Amino acid sequence: MKHLDFNADWAWRHLDTDEPLAPVTLPHDAMIGEKRHELAPSGLNSGWFEGRDYEYVKRFTPDASLAGQTIILEFEGVYHNAEVWVNGEQAMFRPYGYTNFHVDLTDRVRVGEENEIRVIARNSDQPNSRWYSGAGIYRPVVLWTAPREHIALDGVSVRTLSIDPKNDSARIEITVETTAPGEVRVHCQPLGESDAAAGCAAESTCVTRECRMTLDVPQARLWSPEHPNLYAAHVSYTADSGAADELGVTFGIRTVEWGANGFLINGERVILQGACVHHDNGVIGACCYADAEERKVALMKAQGYNALRSAHNPCSKAMLDACDRQGMLMMDEYIDHWYIHKTQHDYVEHFDQWWRRDLADMVTKDRNHPSVIMYSTGNEVSETAQKRGIALTQAMTDHLHELDPTRPVTCGVNIFFNFLSSVGFGQYSDKKAAKEAEAAEKQLAAGVAPKKHKAVGSEFFNNMAGLFGADFMKTGATLPFCDWVTRDAYAAMDVAGYNYGIKRYRHDLKKYPERLILGSETFCSDAYRFREMAKRNPRLVGDFVWAGMDYMGETGVGAWEYEDYATLDIGFGWLTAGSGRVDLTGKPLGEALYTRVALEAEPGPYLAVCPVNHTGDKHSPSAWKMSNATDSWSWNGCEGRAANVEVYARAASVALVLNGREVGRKALRDDCVARFSCTYEPGTLEAVSYDASGREIGRRALTSASAATELRADVEYAGRELTFVRVRYTDEHGIVKPLERGTLRASVAGGELLGFGCAAPFNKGSFVTGETGTYYGEALAVVRADHADRAGEAAGAPAVLTITDGTHTAELTIAGE
Repeated sequence: MKHLDFNADWAWRHLDTDEPLAPVTLPHDAMIGEKRHELAPSGLNSGWFEGRDYEYVKRFTPDASLAGQTIILEFEGVYHNAEVWVNGEQAMFRPYGYTNFHVDLTDRVRVGEENEIRVIARNSDQPNSRWYSGAGIYRPVVLWTAPREHIALDGVSVRTLSIDPKNDSARIEITVETTAPGEVRVHCQPLGESDAAAGCAAESTCVTRECRMTLDVPQARLWSPEHPNLYAAHVSYTADSGAADELGVTFGIRTVEWGANGFLINGERVILQGACVHHDNGVIGACCYADAEERKVALMKAQGYNALRSAHNPCSKAMLDACDRQGMLMMDEYIDHWYIHKTQHDYVEHFDQWWRRDLADMVTKDRNHPSVIMYSTGNEVSETAQKRGIALTQAMTDHLHELDPTRPVTCGVNIFFNFLSSVGFGQYSDKKAAKEAEAAEKQLAAGVAPKKHKAVGSEFFNNMAGLFGADFMKTGATLPFCDWVTRDAYAAMDVAGYNYGIKRYRHDLKKYPERLILGSETFCSDAYRFREMAKRNPRLVGDFVWAGMDYMGETGVGAWEYEDYATLDIGFGWLTAGSGRVDLTGKPLGEALYTRVALEAEPGPYLAVCPVNHTGDKHSPSAWKMSNATDSWSWNGCEGRAANVEVYARAASVALVLNGREVGRKALRDDCVARFSCTYEPGTLEAVSYDASGREIGRRALTSASAATELRADVEYAGRELTFVRVRYTDEHGIVKPLERGTLRASVAGGELLGFGCAAPFNKGSFVTGETGTYYGEALAVVRADHADRAGEAAGAPAVLTITDGTHTAELTIAGE
């Protein structure tokens, strides 16, 4: 089978308009360029973006050599209710916006003639999501060709049967599906190597359309988070008719086990220290580029996480590839709801008809990726408190086991929310939603902003947590009623997913001796407590912090903002959730430094300082923020003001030293954070950590910036196609000045500016205009140079990025590989 990047030479426009088609290279998020206004029915769910419908058109002429061949078009993600039309006839409808799907063009296209592919993506049915979804063909498109008798697309699967560490060997099983009987040969080799001694081979005759081969792998190089070794399998096939085909897949050799000894990879216990991540990529919206996914995984790995949860939809193929390469574990999640709505126009209408197909496609996408170690059937689905929902929980678990018996199944259940919903709180009602929609239409017609809708489902629960604090939901989860409305659903899954249930862990581990518990969604402030509990309790298998990286939509739910950057009321203008340990541009915050230490990825010490210009000021409410501290001691104009400083360390005690004077020293007993207060003065602020004997074991410092101010643009991440550029106000030594603010304008010669913006959760601007303000002195630009090419063609002339605020200018040359 051959594949071709099919992302170039498309055109798009809003559906049912007479506007001209505009050229576009996929992936493309049409929603990121839409207007944002207070009348948008998506409201705070999406960040007040308009929802529209779109059409994409591509005309192409298949080469004459493809006559008699199989031609298949793969879409990795279209949001949503996708229709694919080929030469004027509908060939496919796929409602779920996060699932990859295939369209067989074999008998629909005319070889040697021009053909038209037309894709419709609908997003005007607002609200349809609790977060920013993006819209359009936001993930890549691939064209596959093969002989009529061929290896089935996604027809090669590899699983590890056993490993033998003593003999340094492993046994794997390779299943090959074909469209007709024939001879199949397989050769496996460590990826990128040619040493024959490290490879293995097998061949088989397929009497039916499927054959299974068992191979013994000598000198097996196992895949693990610490050593993400990969193998390449080359499969060749000769049909009885003589037609020949071949296909290559990448896989890893590793085993997964779960039980009384915990969660085991290759026979060794691994504590899942994870983060939840949404699918959007910050200033480039929902667009899925391999470089963006690779960068996101690297950012999460650097904060001490060894696992990700794809909240709350199946992740991209590019994300899985990045996880495989970097040794990041993945819990791939299906959906945010089942048959009970969370928004008026979500997937409930299609769920019953499509869930089996959706899960099958997710498993097919995931099964050869060693990074995928668990499936999740949903998030905060209050259906699990009902008889129908419990039966569905079991049915989905059974279906996944049939598709893939090698991975456990979980579901993220909000324990307290299950109880509240069971007694009628926060439940969705079609009647109420219809009344709200009718009232909103009248208000829109009058040019008046609609009243805030009544929150239901997860949004209702989040609002309560924001109002009453994190302990509200954690303590609520300890009520006996919460056990009654979750125990049956938990019995229907391999691993019980607890959203914000840390206060139940000890009790439930004792009460249910067969239960494995996973903190499927947790508060950052509980990371240390979780880690210490998990080390003593193997059936406590993991924890996933909400959230690893900030994301658009669910606006303000986790933000800690002051009036200089935001309105304290969560209304129009808010854009992001503000819940990330890493901000929207990829900058690690103080909480990220905390998790590195809490999860024992690094011992510290680390320093972080709450904005000194806002000490004691009122801020927006948030249950998800442990702290708003950042790693800076440059607060010009704040001399003499009180400064709140946090030190994170795995040590017996820590001291804070300012300009050579010890400010204070504190013991670390029940956490790895010590908080100090001092008077701000420029200079050097140091944290020193000590062991129990008083011996210094670590030291870290922050230095104040000088009076000089520059605008800098530095390459933060350079991929094959995209370059991420960090833009900052600094002094002459490159020390960031967080209180410098400006309006920046960016332009690119020899390339395309895909996105330009800052991390401010409250932001009325756009990421596609080439203009942005700064947030605590920083912004981010994402550039695709003209020389960048996914097919690996030779690099051309470099791109030049220019950024100015009218006074300062930064210029950066982005050279090809």
